[in-house]
Amino acid sequence: MGSYGDFGSSLRDLPRLRSGRRRRVSSWDRSGGNEDRLHVEPGSTVTLARIGGAGCVNHVWITLVNESMGRLPGAPEPDFLRRLVLKMYWDGEDEPSVLVPVGDFFGVGHARKRNFVSAPLQMSPEDGKSFNSFFHMPFAEGARIELTSELEHERVLFYYYVDYEEFDKLEDGLGRFHAQWRRENPTDGTEEAGQSNEEFLFCGKNASGEGNYTILVAEGRGHYVGCVLNVRNLRETQQWNWYGEGDDMIFIDGEEWPPSLHGTGTEDYFNTAWCPQQEYSAPYHGITLGGGDNWSGHVSLYRFHVEDPVTFERSIRVSIEHGHANKRSDDFSSVAYWYQAEPHRPFSILPVGQRVPRQG
Repeated sequence: MGSYGDFGSSLRDLPRLRSGRRRRVSSWDRSGGNEDRLHVEPGSTVTLARIGGAGCVNHVWITLVNESMGRLPGAPEPDFLRRLVLKMYWDGEDEPSVLVPVGDFFGVGHARKRNFVSAPLQMSPEDGKSFNSFFHMPFAEGARIELTSELEHERVLFYYYVDYEEFDKLEDGLGRFHAQWRRENPTDGTEEAGQSNEEFLFCGKNASGEGNYTILVAEGRGHYVGCVLNVRNLRETQQWNWYGEGDDMIFIDGEEWPPSLHGTGTEDYFNTAWCPQQEYSAPYHGITLGGGDNWSGHVSLYRFHVEDPVTFERSIRVSIEHGHANKRSDDFSSVAYWYQAEPHRPFSILPVGQRVPRQG
């Protein structure tokens, strides 16, 4: 009894009786008390879940604080959400399929928290301190979920649930869930000297896709299901300082430029319009951080391809220009989410000193 099944999770499907075994791993206090949390020491790795056999993780909830809880003036590591790394392994693999800083994985970059709601990811009250993932993550021969702390000064108090279904076996045809974090700080732009503001922001040509910011490179068979993109505007000017105009370009199975999926601008790919700054969340797209005056400071956007996954048979490269024709030099980072058949192309994560947000 028990398999992934051929029904969905919509309201229409809820009446369908199913055979399954719901299970949970959590941080509950085994003594029966109320110490329902882990104390994660600086520099340590803890195992959140080690599950045998076949199954599917369908919900992860966490909340966490550094030990000072932000109450001490000059707390040493306010950027702890970038210093904690979430790792997930399926079917006994040696290389993680998920390797992402905790805050970024749950949908907001820059080591920030924000109330928002999307279909697969949410940050919930109070003040975005409750993180939820509803991505389904099937496995045939076990799952392991770990947290690594690269803080130096403080412990982290960490509460969590990992909810999953236990199966007798996992049928063929199900990809494994993957998530990868990247950063380019700053992106490789062009010299502004000799150009008007309009020329710098809107003119020039990119007829190859070379130099685009890369969100994902993957090999094998699978489908890309979305991303979070974070931008820190680094241009200091009193002139109109929009960070966007970067076309999205998704290259499938080694195709040449122009790719089959070529977009028209940063805000367009994220399903918004006209240089937005308003914060907004919807099931499949949104702006969790809109930036300050004149698009200054921190921006974070998401787009999930739930109804329109981007399939690939051999490879995929998901990219976006940093400013029109890659002229801008801003701090870009991202998380890509995708499913694919294993094995996957191994990937790494930047060292902690290159992950933490810029100061100021």
